[in-house]
Amino acid sequence: MVKEVGRKVIASNRRARHDYSILDTYEAGIALAGTEVKSLRAGKASLSEAFATVYEGEVYLRNVHIPEYAQGTWTNHAPRRSRKLLLHRREIAKLIGKTKEGGVSLVPLSLYFKDGKVKVELALARGKKAHDKRQDIAKRDAQREISKAMGRAIKGKHKQQRAGRR
Repeated sequence: MVKEVGRKVIASNRRARHDYSILDTYEAGIALAGTEVKSLRAGKASLSEAFATVYEGEVYLRNVHIPEYAQGTWTNHAPRRSRKLLLHRREIAKLIGKTKEGGVSLVPLSLYFKDGKVKVELALARGKKAHDKRQDIAKRDAQREISKAMGRAIKGKHKQQRAGRR
């Protein structure tokens, strides 16, 4: 059997980067059932309402929607069950300390295959206020305008050089 190499994204939570400021990211494995992996290989998952919690010294991913496998039988999984994340003990201890500070959440950013194994990119994030979101949008628009102007300036110079050669 051929071993998969590289990273294939299954689902990403684009809204998380808009709603939260990312403080730190972690890569974690997920304890999954066989039908869940098969459903993920078909590219079906949703992280839109997902979050992670620390419970009794373990980290769990909650509210991730992995639909039931179409060819599954009575052994099929529940679509929104809690799934245990596989992290090192010191990473879990660090996450427990940071989340107890308050105002910090554990948010999944993306779900992907890495070398054939399902991984989740987990972020330690602080919620943004409305004015922070507006500032980010203004910065992004300003950066877009700068890049457009630079592109026009470069194209203009390029056109002048070609006109001078004729």
